[in-house]
Amino acid sequence: MKRFTWFVLFILLLGGSWRQANAYDYPFKDPYLATVIATPEEFQPKLPEKIDYKMLSFKVFPERVIPSVFWYQREFRYSLTYQKDEAPLIFVIAGTGSSFYSSNMIFFQRIFYQAGFHVICLPSPTHMNFIATASATSLPGNIIADAKDLYRVMTMAWEQVKDRIKVSEFYLTGYSLGASEAAFVAKLDEEKRNFNFKKVLMINPAVSLYSSAKILDQMLLAALPGGLKDFNGWLDRVLGRFAEFFKETGSVDLGHDFLYDVYKTLYKTQSPKRENLATMIGTAFRISSNNMIFTSDVMTNAGLIVPKNLVLGSTDSLYEYFRVASYTTFVDYFDYLLFPYYKAKYPELSQERAIEIDSLRYIEAYLRNSPKIGLMGNEDDLILTSGDLAFLKDVFGARAKIYPYGGHCGNMSYTENVDYMLNFFKN
Repeated sequence: MKRFTWFVLFILLLGGSWRQANAYDYPFKDPYLATVIATPEEFQPKLPEKIDYKMLSFKVFPERVIPSVFWYQREFRYSLTYQKDEAPLIFVIAGTGSSFYSSNMIFFQRIFYQAGFHVICLPSPTHMNFIATASATSLPGNIIADAKDLYRVMTMAWEQVKDRIKVSEFYLTGYSLGASEAAFVAKLDEEKRNFNFKKVLMINPAVSLYSSAKILDQMLLAALPGGLKDFNGWLDRVLGRFAEFFKETGSVDLGHDFLYDVYKTLYKTQSPKRENLATMIGTAFRISSNNMIFTSDVMTNAGLIVPKNLVLGSTDSLYEYFRVASYTTFVDYFDYLLFPYYKAKYPELSQERAIEIDSLRYIEAYLRNSPKIGLMGNEDDLILTSGDLAFLKDVFGARAKIYPYGGHCGNMSYTENVDYMLNFFKN
């Protein structure tokens, strides 16, 4: 109930009752508000308070030396939620920068457990733990390579748990970036056949990783009248506490709880201005992507954020590196780290081709002709262009459930959406 007072204020400010006479009654019609507030508890299904689960780990690359600054990232970590009897197993891939145990992932863990599934929750390939322990290159962002990394840890996780649980069949889902990655993982499984997924559901996927990242990066400037000239003051005035959080924990989950808490901290006014909401969403993405960039930079000794060959210890302050990283966009990461790495391997590769490959359009034929893959999305998803939305509708047709509003992942936990997810997998 921590959101109730703010929720009432927002509804009053939006002007009128939220229970309108329409076919879909998710309470927030504004995509920015939906992305920040998500779904209040009153509109979520009831979930079990106690479930059977384990937090598990293993070494993906036993010979890999993890820098001492990442002393707490020695093994790949994930969670297993299990039924006592035979049941289907569903893998869930987290969204951008999120761990296997973020608030969104805990929600998915509980709804699928309640529906009778075993559940394995995986961190995003852009999360620090994944980059340090499970990414073959430690340079996430190439969705084909990220899918291979995901498939590797999924196979290893299954080997670790297969004697503990009885599994009837396999399913796969993910949200946001995790949804896009799920599509590539499913295609890879058509070749490898380790799981033979019966059904795959993509929830609010990005179509083009590059395009969606640019949209989110640009949101950061929405409430900064002077643009980048105002950024230094913004960083000093607003992000100090989040820099400290980054220094202490090394990660920030780009989840709705985080977005909501940031909003309450930054804007104590009762007027939820759209530009403020946009800047806050952009800020959260910037913190999350900078966490990824910092980790990749250290793991590959690239010298973009931390000087080359500088060894950071477990007690070194990371605040100044956080400040440097805060000025670094995803496009910078693509231009200076990701693309040069693949250009060196494939000299004929152009930037335009690299961006095209990092998109669902690259596997359009597979998505169009695979009846087991479904889509759940929103008309007003903030990370999609109008062309992206048209592409998804055209490719998935009747396999797409597009809600009229909900922003980016704001309505994932709304009761009607949850019912659709479960019905997709169970019927």
